[in-house]
Amino acid sequence: MLLEKIAVFILFLGPLVFFHELGHFLFARLFGVRVEVFSIGFGPKLFKKKIGDTEYAVSAIPLGGYVKMFGDDPFNKDDIPESERVYSFTHQGKFARFWIVMGGPLANFILAFFIFFTLLISGERIPEIKLGLVPSESLIYKGGLRTGDILLKINDTEVYNPTDLMVEGKGEIKNISVRRQDQVVVLPVDFKGDKFFEDVLKYPPFLRKPFLINSHSQTYVMSFEKGKVNVLDSIEEMSQRHNVKFAYLYPLLPGQDISSENLKFDMAAGIEVPLNFTDLKSMLVGFDAKGFRTIDLMVRSVNMNSPADKIGVRENDVFISLEGEKVYSFEDLRTRLQSIEKKDVDVEIWSKGEIKKLNIVPDVTQQEGKTLRLLGVYSYIEVQKINFVHTKSKGLFGSGKYSIIRTWDSVKKTVDGFVKLLTNQISLKTIGGPLAIGKVAHDSFNTSLSYFFQLMALISVNLGVINLFPIPVLDGGHILFIALELINGGPLSRRKMEIAQQVGLSMLLMLMVGAIFNDVSRFF
Repeated sequence: MLLEKIAVFILFLGPLVFFHELGHFLFARLFGVRVEVFSIGFGPKLFKKKIGDTEYAVSAIPLGGYVKMFGDDPFNKDDIPESERVYSFTHQGKFARFWIVMGGPLANFILAFFIFFTLLISGERIPEIKLGLVPSESLIYKGGLRTGDILLKINDTEVYNPTDLMVEGKGEIKNISVRRQDQVVVLPVDFKGDKFFEDVLKYPPFLRKPFLINSHSQTYVMSFEKGKVNVLDSIEEMSQRHNVKFAYLYPLLPGQDISSENLKFDMAAGIEVPLNFTDLKSMLVGFDAKGFRTIDLMVRSVNMNSPADKIGVRENDVFISLEGEKVYSFEDLRTRLQSIEKKDVDVEIWSKGEIKKLNIVPDVTQQEGKTLRLLGVYSYIEVQKINFVHTKSKGLFGSGKYSIIRTWDSVKKTVDGFVKLLTNQISLKTIGGPLAIGKVAHDSFNTSLSYFFQLMALISVNLGVINLFPIPVLDGGHILFIALELINGGPLSRRKMEIAQQVGLSMLLMLMVGAIFNDVSRFF
């Protein structure tokens, strides 16, 4: 698993680094500058081969790369023989040096454009952006959004991935288009983009399949239509259909794996359950009164020698209550367990048709700086799978047009994000380092290749924009020096350049330390 993550990370970051350095390399050669080393990665060289004047290398640390040009040290430019200065970077004119430096970021923008173009002309396979359980007290619920809504457009701009939910500038969202139960609904809203994005992330599409179990752990599928079963419904979405008076429960035929897609039910043995509910909890209370609970409250397995194992909790037992209060989901059980301060807790379970009251002392552990209380059981949780949408090709001209729009939109959002970071509108904790990039790359790779390459294009734009920051040691810092040369009427003094580079390196190191600290805080 670790090797797979490392491989995906290198597959993800490698092309971004390669094209960035290739941009510098090609412009250097265009203006006749000799390139001494073209390396992907830093540190010890794992592979190297010299062709002509250039040594091509792959180095051990895959977090970047570099192009070393002849005569790139401005402090030793006078030591270069007159006959060799035509091949030296520092002896080139301002125009040439600008484009050699600009070549890296420009290559990243071009790469993003071609990734978008390839995706658009071939058609994309992208997951729907779907909302999970949206509580009635939330901001987005009050704005008209509901559990299970699929986001289609934000301010008339189509949504292809979560980053499309971010709105640059003032971040005002005036309308949102969603798909709700096979109908497209346009909602007039008044949201702030940053707040909306944060709220949407709070409600991931963790929607449970409509499976219930009785006290003997027999599995049923829930339906609101007599004689019909739809396992693509979710309990959370069904709880919003308030005009329902009856539910129909059909038992799962024996010998089937609940995770399989082609389940068969005994339609002749259906049970009619009268219901009167206004929300999810009241619906589940109604089922509980009839002797049915959601399947995620059933135990799939028990860790050996865990607290649950020691008091006799076994596979297929069903949790009913914690500290005398009913629980209606495994997540509810887990969350409430953390809030109990006393050492032991009382639980109530169904076990082979009998109600058992047990006292249990949870294990206490530390994860990500938080204290967690664990029982040592795994749930029979069954959630809806991500639904993928296959988009049609936009054709040659349409793909070109929308690739430019997407690339420019990504640039604007990246710049806007850093402006908000510098003005303290966004927390520094949002900055991610190599581990964060590796995680999202791996997650997107396992979601779909379209998602993976969309993310690659976005990070390519980020890399281009970041390198244009006017910080010495970055490409933008070199461009700043060129601009100052124009203003100054000649090169800056050695002392000024040394101070600028020291300040720039300090800023870059602080940014890197902050990103790595955030990574360590999140994942360890």
